[in-house]
Amino acid sequence: MKYWIGVACKNHVQRGIAGGFAQLGHGKRSGVAKLNTGDWIIYYSPRTELEGGETLQAFTGIGNVIGEKVYQVSSENSFCPYRRDVKFLAATDAPIKPLLRVLSFIKDPQRWGHPFRAGQLEIPAADFLTIATAMNVTLKP
Repeated sequence: MKYWIGVACKNHVQRGIAGGFAQLGHGKRSGVAKLNTGDWIIYYSPRTELEGGETLQAFTGIGNVIGEKVYQVSSENSFCPYRRDVKFLAATDAPIKPLLRVLSFIKDPQRWGHPFRAGQLEIPAADFLTIATAMNVTLKP
């Protein structure tokens, strides 16, 4: 079992929660192909919307990968993203700033945004549980 953070604007995360899927890296296959059944994912949203929107800087979704495979869907404008099925949990948004000094993957709190630049990262179970708790979700490791 692995623990992941995906980066997406909040309105994209909300679409995934409503549809029961994870999508990463603007729909590229490589991101969701790293996920396996039983893995956990938390979404970090720097903004409310991809184009414009308000600054958010919060964790906005949490779920467990339940799908057996990566699949592709047809969407608007010939966009065909790759996805994995995820069972999302009820959670509240958790701002990242109060967690900066306790998350082990944040090596430099002054440059805390650097780990998120790749759009996806694997994190230790302890950090995942810290974020889950901040989102008012109780999980057992």
